[in-house]
Amino acid sequence: MRKTRLAGAFAGIAIAALALAGCNSGSPTAPGGEGGTGGGNEGSSEKLWDVASDVSLEGSPTFDAMKSRDGVIVGVKEDQPGLGFLDATTNERSGFDVDIARWIAASLGYDEDKIQYKAIASANREQSIVNGDVDYYVGTYSITDSRKEQIDFAGPYFVTGQGLLVAADSDIKSEDDLSPDTKVCSATGSTPIQNIKENYPDVPTEEFDLYSACVDALINGTVDAVTTDQAILIGYAALYPNDVKVVGEPFSEENYGVGLRKGDDALRGHINDLFTDGGDTWQAIFDKNLGESGITVEQPAVDAY
Repeated sequence: MRKTRLAGAFAGIAIAALALAGCNSGSPTAPGGEGGTGGGNEGSSEKLWDVASDVSLEGSPTFDAMKSRDGVIVGVKEDQPGLGFLDATTNERSGFDVDIARWIAASLGYDEDKIQYKAIASANREQSIVNGDVDYYVGTYSITDSRKEQIDFAGPYFVTGQGLLVAADSDIKSEDDLSPDTKVCSATGSTPIQNIKENYPDVPTEEFDLYSACVDALINGTVDAVTTDQAILIGYAALYPNDVKVVGEPFSEENYGVGLRKGDDALRGHINDLFTDGGDTWQAIFDKNLGESGITVEQPAVDAY
């Protein structure tokens, strides 16, 4: 496992998010090794990964579908600065999750020009995978037993925890201050909103398809807090520093995985091997997107079930 440093209780994500919102992690620009190009920052010669050639993945119906269409369809988020973000002005995608998705595609032989991204709301992720609308999904997707009844997961590739985002002048300091008088918002179908409902049943909730809608509601004063993974929340705090703030410590553990068609053991094994053997690349992707120093974060070991 690889260790890195994440600035002051994830404060580095806040710094990175501001930069990422206006820049392109983009398609690879540097010449790579045998068979393709290397992934790197736009306008940079830095190589983060190579695009594989002559890939064979026997027994994977998902990979067979990729080969048939000569491309990859990836489910992503696009409203999470630093993780999965789409710049509406430049139409460029950036973030840790987006680069993880690109790295997986490259390992299967597909460069950026062969990737189609689909933004899928949290509540629709399992059905999109089951229907074959996406080949795999990378977007702050917590691995849970209930989800594993419908789909499979590769990974985890990152571990974080649930946090709270509140108004800048709010008296809420942690989850202990949640009450029947505090409305909490999160994405429909997300793990965090389920955690609130189960562990804080007296706390009223609001749900939207997008976390950004929850943040808008918080700024407008129609909800009192937004909850999701702390890494996501700090990205929003960076975009709206005068309006919102992150409070307290993480009060859950969320393991991010890559969502896959159930039973596609060949693809799941391929991605798990990529994560297990690719620690240097994982580190480079992390440093590029979330890298300032602070608290210690480890690349988690995969759960090759």
